[in-house]
This record gives sequence, structure tokens and C-alpha cells, in this order.
Amino acid sequence: MSADDRRRQLVAIGLGRLVDVPIQDLSLDQVAAEAGISRGLLFHYFPTKTDFYLACIAAAGRRILRNTAPEPMDPGPVQVRTMVTAMVEQIDRRRSFYLTLVHGSGVADPRVSEVYDSVRSVSTDRVIAALELPATSGPLVHAWWAYVEDRALSWSAGPPQERAETLDELVGHCERVLVAVLDVSAASSS
Repeated sequence: MSADDRRRQLVAIGLGRLVDVPIQDLSLDQVAAEAGISRGLLFHYFPTKTDFYLACIAAAGRRILRNTAPEPMDPGPVQVRTMVTAMVEQIDRRRSFYLTLVHGSGVADPRVSEVYDSVRSVSTDRVIAALELPATSGPLVHAWWAYVEDRALSWSAGPPQERAETLDELVGHCERVLVAVLDVSAASSS
């Protein structure tokens, strides 16, 4: 196996384990054993535990972006609904990981926030392109994504049967907030 293939394999194993455990609890011994290598050899591919964790976090960020990508041929509002729905679902499925990504708990490295910033920036650019907004809307849409993420994190905190709103209601609310903020922004700049 080439070095790049081995790195990809190790990151894939790490990502697979993140479904069940927070990043800070990811056992490198278990990852190495699943790959059929020694822990020492894992450090040949990733010099430190933090390097391995960051590679997993970066791969998860790419996965989030891939899973939340809209269909470019859909109308703009449908693309936004698709992105919001997919983001809320991602956060709901991987809440602990997403909290790690947002707040960096468990991995004390500023590069974690770079991954998070990249996810938010690409998501912002996608909304701007889908709705054909002026580039000056970037900070507003970026802040709106923070709102969407916060609502999704709050919504996913409790058991599904105790949620005050459905996924569709939450997504619809977030869409209306975006329209309202864009309207207020347009009115204030007129």
C-alpha cells in the first residue's frame, strides 16, 4: 500500500470511529489495529496524535461539504433548502463531532477552526451563488449560517420525540430568517 493510500485508510478508519466517539476519545491503538499496523507505524504517517486528529477533522469537513452540496440545476431557493436540510441532518447525526469542530474541544490546535471556517465559507458562497446575491451579502449570509448551526445544535440536543418542531419546520424557519435578514439589509442600504 502506498503512503498516500495508507494515510487515506487510517483517516477513513478514524472517520468511521467518529460516528461513535468524540475525536478526543479516538483510540490510536484501535485505529492502528484495525488497519493491521502497529501504533508506531501510524506515527510514521502522522507524526503526532494531533496531526492524525486534524487529518480526520479535515476529512470530516470535506465530507460535510460534499453531503450538503446542492444540485446546481435546482432553483436557488431549492438549493438553499437542500443545504439547510442537509446541514441540520449532519449536525443531528454527528452532534458531538460538530461541537468539537465548532468549539475545538479535545484538539487544542488553531487548525481545527480553519476547517470549520472553510465549511462555513464554502456554505456561504453556495448560498450567495444559488440566490445570485451580491458579494457584499457575504458577512450577512455567513452570520446566518451561524444562526442555522446554533438552531440545529439546540434542536438536536434532546431526544427526537421531545423536539418542539419537525425538521421541515426548523428548515422553513431558517429559510424565512434568511429572507427577512436579506430584506432588512436591502431596505437599510436603500
